[in-house]
Amino acid sequence: MPDDVAHEHAEAAGGLNNRLNWLRAGVLGANDGVVSTAGVVMGVAGASTDRTAVLVAGVAALVAGAISMAAGEYVSVSTQRDAELSLLAKERQELREMPAEEFGELEEILLSKGLTPDVAHEVAVQLTDRNALKAHAVLELGIDPDDITSPWSAAFASMLSFTIGALLPLLTITLLPATARIGGTVAAVVVALALTGWTSARLGFARPLPAAVRNVCGGALAMGITYLIGALLGTRL
Repeated sequence: MPDDVAHEHAEAAGGLNNRLNWLRAGVLGANDGVVSTAGVVMGVAGASTDRTAVLVAGVAALVAGAISMAAGEYVSVSTQRDAELSLLAKERQELREMPAEEFGELEEILLSKGLTPDVAHEVAVQLTDRNALKAHAVLELGIDPDDITSPWSAAFASMLSFTIGALLPLLTITLLPATARIGGTVAAVVVALALTGWTSARLGFARPLPAAVRNVCGGALAMGITYLIGALLGTRL
């Protein structure tokens, strides 16, 4: 029964790193989608009242941004994954070529965590018998061999969330009547940025309110600057 419980806990913990990575990429992607697309459509709206021009610019920003976010996230996480796999391969080779030295390293790590010599030796023996590579990877490298980060999941999450985030300012500014277009878009973006800032802070175990305020201020600044530039360069000058 204890083995079954341990197995269930292992299954529940498995993939946690990938899920957190997916969530992180998703929240950041949505936030970037809201801010960058809102900046583009507000800039065009500052220069022209033509709804078609705003829509075309917004769609272009959405597509380019989603692809760029996915590619950037894939490259970044792939680099992390390659580094993790390389470290695991080196550790696997060391375990094969010098097991005694690696066992000693494992004992030293356990001793540094406050275990007595006898207990550290016994734990090292049991960990080595159970799964030597995983024991060294987790305790020595901080890597779980069963939970290597996936670049594809991060890239897809980033692309999808960017698209969802970008749709908010795009649809708001193109569907609302001209008299409510700017104000409605600003209001929708402020609410969205408050939510993404709060969510990212919660995922990072930080204080939600300061993060939400910073996020809203940054997005408002971006929209204000791009709208002003559009007005200065466009027909509303």
